[in-house]
Amino acid sequence: MGYTIAQKIIKNHLLSGEMTVGTDIGLKIDQTLTQDATGTMAYLEFEAIGVPRVKTEKSVAYIDHNTLQTGFENADDHRFIQTVAKKHGIWFSRPGNGICHQVHLERFGVPGKTLIGSDSHTPTGGGIGMLAMGAGGLDVAVAMGGGAYYITMPKMVRVELTGKLSPWVSAKDIILEVLRIMSVKGGVGKIIEYAGEGVKTLSVPERATITNMGAELGATTSIFPSDEITREFLKAQGREEVWTELKSDDDAVYDEEIKIDLSKLAPMAACPHSPDNVKTIEEIGPQKIDQVCIGSCTNSSYLDLMRVAAILKGKTVHPGVSLSIAPGSKQVYNMLALNGALGDLIGAGARILECACGPCIGMGQSPNTNGVSLRTFNRNFLGRSGTKSGQIYLVSPETAAASALTGVFTDPRTLGDAVEIKLPESFLINDNMVVEPIEESKMDEVEVLRGPNIKPFPKTSPLDENIDATCALKVGDNITTDHIMPAGAKILPLRSNIPEISKHCFTVCDKDFPQRALELGKSVIVGGSNYGQGSSREHAALAPLYLGVKAVLVKSFARIHRSNLINAGILPLTFVNPDDYDKIDQGDELAIENVRAKVENGESIVVKNVTKGIEIPVDCDLTERTRDIILAGGLLDYTRKSNN
Repeated sequence: MGYTIAQKIIKNHLLSGEMTVGTDIGLKIDQTLTQDATGTMAYLEFEAIGVPRVKTEKSVAYIDHNTLQTGFENADDHRFIQTVAKKHGIWFSRPGNGICHQVHLERFGVPGKTLIGSDSHTPTGGGIGMLAMGAGGLDVAVAMGGGAYYITMPKMVRVELTGKLSPWVSAKDIILEVLRIMSVKGGVGKIIEYAGEGVKTLSVPERATITNMGAELGATTSIFPSDEITREFLKAQGREEVWTELKSDDDAVYDEEIKIDLSKLAPMAACPHSPDNVKTIEEIGPQKIDQVCIGSCTNSSYLDLMRVAAILKGKTVHPGVSLSIAPGSKQVYNMLALNGALGDLIGAGARILECACGPCIGMGQSPNTNGVSLRTFNRNFLGRSGTKSGQIYLVSPETAAASALTGVFTDPRTLGDAVEIKLPESFLINDNMVVEPIEESKMDEVEVLRGPNIKPFPKTSPLDENIDATCALKVGDNITTDHIMPAGAKILPLRSNIPEISKHCFTVCDKDFPQRALELGKSVIVGGSNYGQGSSREHAALAPLYLGVKAVLVKSFARIHRSNLINAGILPLTFVNPDDYDKIDQGDELAIENVRAKVENGESIVVKNVTKGIEIPVDCDLTERTRDIILAGGLLDYTRKSNN
């Protein structure tokens, strides 16, 4: 039996376990990346582990999230990250150099290598054939220190692409179709592999759009073959020497197969408030819009923005629309400036933002009250834009540009002949905004600079013998990490200060939760299915840890968040019978007797609802390793113990 592309990479990087679906495997990690919203905590954790120098082939720290400096906090964090990177062997991408995933694809990604990043959209690297996965900051810290990255061996899903996209239909429409078919939880425990003749019609930036937004499926990652198209992209980036061919074996076996005829796709949009709430632009009709935002790690490539510039050239943005555009990297920005396309964007009335995540994570450009905003981003969760009543739609750059001109939802196929943009044979190469680390022999010469907002990792403790706690909060299905730990310009600067940021924990759902949890001292959170979908932010586990949350009991978890809870030492529990969710209310007193012994021995666990006088069986599906992490009080304690 042959192997899939992902299985081949896993096989070449397997440090522990066997490639049996559903079992725990440990992988050697070649590369890591962080961004500044998660990086400060990741590097504090790396320091706590006590390894003097990273042991990966390449680790890169990016500044792209917290670039709005309205106080000292973000600037202090950037300074800390730059100095800790210089000291410990990490490359540093300065503010303005671009969004981590776009820059990594351009300058550092290597086909066949493993990459984990403290950002859930790290699977963007799958566009050039990397096994690239989002992870919590502590997992990244451990990998930088030479430790394995552990995942559950995923199932393999083959998405066969046939035909060719029609004019004005884009790669964004392909991933929206996949989301429509699979849903935001349909990819959990799976790797999505793209194959078929249609793959050859897609450039690397288009493939990266698809693998990037594949994170919204809940998938472990997504991946494309590394072929001649990949080779040409890397050659144009001056990096042809890192190319290697990667393809699945003819007799590879997949657990699921999906077929998509590209020629039958139409321009689409993900409607509020979920990436899988997909309709065609034709179905939505000519509704009035208020705002258009083009950019993010999903759609900010040279190819994307050249198409937008061609649509806008010589025209004017509708007077009722605010249009903002953020190039994905300095390379893209500079090339647009030199070839005149930037002038076309400015001339049409676009507001040009810096090369950063910006509006995607609520960092500026929040829409007006009840405003309809078309965005080329990857998430449209309630309140993520910074305006809770905002109606956020996710669309392609072509649909966004066409609609910006008319002031209503507009199918770009109405524009006439399609815009034909070819990738350049050679990109503009200038890495002057990337700072190399200092030589290991000179490490002691570097002082790591810490601002007053940087606080240590929250206090942890081994798993208690018994848990007696109140249900401090009960929430429903598809709770995202934006619900648990909101982003935005007011909150993101607190990412390195867990005591302060915890004051905002779950306030989207219940503004009184942080104070209530603190007063309770110990508590349990109860939730529905797909709990913790979305971002990789470990703050969605660290803030509850600080507030005294001992266990989270839900119908099902999203992959990364469940790992982050375990890493924080919070017990992840699921209902054996999902209907038992209705047997617990907020405020109920809960008891889990002999929980430490039961976890240690792999015995079944029962949650007693003391208030209602009933018992509820729950699952605590842990591997030997994750069991030991929970018993130790979290991954940091486990790692320290293992190193001693």
